[in-house]
Amino acid sequence: MRIGVDLGGTKIEAIALGRDHAELARERVATPRGDYEATLAAIAQLVADLERRTGKRGSVGVGIPGTISPATGLVKNANSTWLIGRPLAEDLPLRLDRPVRFANDANCFALSEATDGAAAGAHVVFGVIVGTGTGGGIAIDGRVVVGRNGVAGEWGHNPLPWPHPGERPGPSCYCGRTGCIETFLSGPGLSRDYLAASGRALESAAIVERAAAGEPDAEAALARYEERMARALASIINVLDPDVIVLGGGLSNTERLYANVPRLWDPFVFSDRVDTRLARALHGDSSGVRGAAWLWEE
Repeated sequence: MRIGVDLGGTKIEAIALGRDHAELARERVATPRGDYEATLAAIAQLVADLERRTGKRGSVGVGIPGTISPATGLVKNANSTWLIGRPLAEDLPLRLDRPVRFANDANCFALSEATDGAAAGAHVVFGVIVGTGTGGGIAIDGRVVVGRNGVAGEWGHNPLPWPHPGERPGPSCYCGRTGCIETFLSGPGLSRDYLAASGRALESAAIVERAAAGEPDAEAALARYEERMARALASIINVLDPDVIVLGGGLSNTERLYANVPRLWDPFVFSDRVDTRLARALHGDSSGVRGAAWLWEE
């Protein structure tokens, strides 16, 4: 049995998968934000609950909103900032009394979709999470690419490419810089853009709904979002040239992205044609936790 844990900023989800990829059990709890020790305890309790329900002991893989630094062994680059600088890779195996494999949550997402999801069988897959933040992960032949510095796929903290005059220097990012892709393509980024243009505060899901209903300000904000995503993904295609780009996270449920973004990225890709496919995640919100379980499949 393989157990996957998705350590998110608002929830922690755990899943148990059998040898035939079938889901055996699933649990979810609210993340104890700001409390590292309580976060460790919550993960340990979820694993214990799954093993009690299934009557089996499993391997454990964990997807985190950041990465384990190869240099220090500590968590870095986490938007769940209470994890930063903590020895999670040492503490959690001690709590669980077994080895634990860790990966960035976007890497887990990419692995899941490359294994048995929307990009199953593809050679090179770039997985994108557009939700509270903007993450990216790479899977090649069904294996996660971590990189020498543990940051492969972290496109969200590159600057938005080919910026228009009104996009410079760009919004401030928690990483300490301005104009990061995350500040434009995350859910809060879309809300910020809509507020600046309309003077009204709305969550990203409501903006998408209002655009579908024909509200001009919402339509304009979503059109800007699509064009920015097209530029950002074109820069990935120019470097990685993936077979499939898979979208996950809350904004991935915006159906119009899958027709509009590929149409808009063509002028920015250094090629006479673009055959990369843009796809919605097959496993939806479950993809990250499934990918964490698959860390022991590699």
